[in-house]
Amino acid sequence: MNELSTSFDKRLYTPGPLTTSRTVKQALLRDLGSRDRAMIGVIREIRQRLIALGRGDENTFTAIPLQGSGTYALEAVVSSAIPANGKLLIVVNGAYGRRVAQMARIHRVPMAALEYPEDRAPDPAQVDTVLRQDPGITHVCMCHCETTSGIFNPLREVGEAVAGNGRRYFVDAMSSFGAVPVDLEKDRIDYLVSSANKCIEGVPGFSFVVARLTTLLKTEGCARTLSLDLLDQHRGFEKNGQFRFTPPTHALLGFHQALLELEAEGGVEGRAARYRSNYETLRQGMRELGFREYLEPALQGYIISTFHCPRHPAWSFERFYDLLSQEGFLIYPGKVGSADCFRIGHIGRLFPSDMRDLLGGIRRTLDAMGVRLN
Repeated sequence: MNELSTSFDKRLYTPGPLTTSRTVKQALLRDLGSRDRAMIGVIREIRQRLIALGRGDENTFTAIPLQGSGTYALEAVVSSAIPANGKLLIVVNGAYGRRVAQMARIHRVPMAALEYPEDRAPDPAQVDTVLRQDPGITHVCMCHCETTSGIFNPLREVGEAVAGNGRRYFVDAMSSFGAVPVDLEKDRIDYLVSSANKCIEGVPGFSFVVARLTTLLKTEGCARTLSLDLLDQHRGFEKNGQFRFTPPTHALLGFHQALLELEAEGGVEGRAARYRSNYETLRQGMRELGFREYLEPALQGYIISTFHCPRHPAWSFERFYDLLSQEGFLIYPGKVGSADCFRIGHIGRLFPSDMRDLLGGIRRTLDAMGVRLN
């Protein structure tokens, strides 16, 4: 029988799923009963640690894991936290903001969109103006790190505009939570959404919402679905510590181990330092190879970078991707608006040495393709 070994796994330079540590993988090798005390204890500690990662207080916030990818948790907030007479303002500068707008349309949640180009950060003053002009808006959603481009959006400044107008703030922190500092209270966040398989470096299987209790407890009767009812799942955890439906037990065990490894690395600040080093190593090497970055440096985050595809007659992204894959490197495709681009992630269990290895693979691949950029 052949057994998969991390020594043969391709390295994942993507926004998730990510390369994970051997010890996280090993944590999956247990079978626990979903209603057993041991599993309930793991879930309880995960919820506590998620609140602590956001510098929150358990008397003020609750953490609600949900079966399914990050999109499930986003849709849980859209479908169960906004009342029938509410209205959602979505700040959009990429594909993930547009996805939330699609959810709102499907669930018939009244909405408005404040749209920006994918290479431009939202203007908090404009958010403030829209809220003053439309008193019907009750909730505002914005993506913290818009993975379409890698841009970091102004989390706190928009939060201040939202709270200053007495509205609720809903943050998609899918690609940032665990590696970019967040302060739930100071950033004025009511709902924060992220996923197990992003910067905390767990495996896919569940997502989670960190919710302000005073806001969540006012959503009685708002849910438009059964399985995505945030308030009901919160009450379930408070009652017996359990998921309402079958939990992803193995993914939860891996995530618990990932949280311990995040703490050992120095928490959010320690992980941010590694990811930033990864980004800086990649940025310098890609510039030396002749690639052009999509974003201005002031807007670029250290989670994922977007690069323009070269205008060279021998260039083919498909061949570029395939040749890199053959060397054991998986990057991420992606069209940004009208720009022909590709993306490279700096997150997961990767280090600057992995970035240098990738750069070497890119250099060899360009040579094999006959592409000269300098």
